[in-house]
Amino acid sequence: QVHLVESGGGSVQAGGSMRLSCAVSGYTVSSACLAWFRQAPGKERERVATIERNRRTDYADSVKGRFTISRDIAKNSLFLQMNSLKPEDTAMYYCARGGVYSCQPYNYWGQGTQVTVSS
Repeated sequence: QVHLVESGGGSVQAGGSMRLSCAVSGYTVSSACLAWFRQAPGKERERVATIERNRRTDYADSVKGRFTISRDIAKNSLFLQMNSLKPEDTAMYYCARGGVYSCQPYNYWGQGTQVTVSS
């Protein structure tokens, strides 16, 4: 059974950094597409970053150059390094697992971790 558990959220001032982790069980992180999403109150869920099986990464324009997605096979975990954080990055962040040959659809989700950036 696939489980995703996020951690590492919290509060930080604008310009600061934070690293989110997603512990994965039930499969190997390198065997499927993984992604980070976020959702702020009153807004639609937004895909933040994706890492495919071949390690190709993709980012939302709003976070390019500031966020880095990575995975660690030994730890079977997914990470999101967030630098130069802005108040508009405040949201609940979720990790999600997509397909083996394509990212869509994302069928497995974690419970989320809150990130709050103050100005």
